[in-house]
Amino acid sequence: MASIVSLLRFPDNDPNSGIPLDDKNLLKNRPIWDRVVVVSAGIVANVIFAYAIIFAQVVVVGLPVQEAFPGVLVPDVKSSSAGSRDGLLPGDVILAVDGSELSSYGSDSVSKVVDVVKSNPNHSVLLRVQRGKEGFDIMITPDKSFDGTGRIGLQLAPNVRFSKVKPKNVTETFSFVGREFFGLSYNVLDSLKRTFLNFSQTASQVAGPVAIIAVGAEVAKSNADGLYQFAALLNLNLAVINLLPLPALDGGTLALILLEAVRGGRKLPLEVEQGIMSSGILLVIFLGLFLIVKDTLNLDFIREML
Repeated sequence: MASIVSLLRFPDNDPNSGIPLDDKNLLKNRPIWDRVVVVSAGIVANVIFAYAIIFAQVVVVGLPVQEAFPGVLVPDVKSSSAGSRDGLLPGDVILAVDGSELSSYGSDSVSKVVDVVKSNPNHSVLLRVQRGKEGFDIMITPDKSFDGTGRIGLQLAPNVRFSKVKPKNVTETFSFVGREFFGLSYNVLDSLKRTFLNFSQTASQVAGPVAIIAVGAEVAKSNADGLYQFAALLNLNLAVINLLPLPALDGGTLALILLEAVRGGRKLPLEVEQGIMSSGILLVIFLGLFLIVKDTLNLDFIREML
């Protein structure tokens, strides 16, 4: 097994490799362009894999076409929650909260409901609800959670309906795939931009592996076809994040290589480069542990225990 592992890793920093440090075939001794190609391979692979997933989605299940409607959908209501206690049912649509109507812009409407609920623990909130063809008002009192915010135990989602359109020929297939791929790519880049520009407001939305698994499980439970988009988004996010010029990420290595190119081929001192990478690794480890703990504490069954 050890011999197999040694074949799969670069021997540049392996003192037992037996390869001279000045060997021209070591990655660190290769021309700058060669190193850029090798380091970028993982990022490119994520992008290609995302495109392949979307291609499979279009061919197998068709292109999802979304039609938005006013309000916020309630896919699920937790038992013994404020929502269940006050009469909300799965399938209800919340049309207004405290007299303020909700638009068909799904994410904004969901955020509006969440904000009102969180800011009113143990205080009544008036909801205008549509159930089938019937409309009525419900007064709901959010419970107070451990962090002092209100919660009502509802799963909320944009009030949208999806239909699937299958391509009729090869040209239409690639047209559908391209439209979906660039649409998802734009969403990923736009989300990253908003995260950095409004970090104080969006920091709480940054998720780690625990939250990603939880979201994947919800997607699989509610709509298995949605796993295609979920997997594609995951790969695009990995590609973009890995491209960031941070130590310990491929983007950080690329930044050092580009810095070397700017310096006319002169590398940074080995001690400096190792120090940058080591600090980056520690930062990634601590951030990963923090997100795992935060996401675990936000799991529904953990919050109920608390």
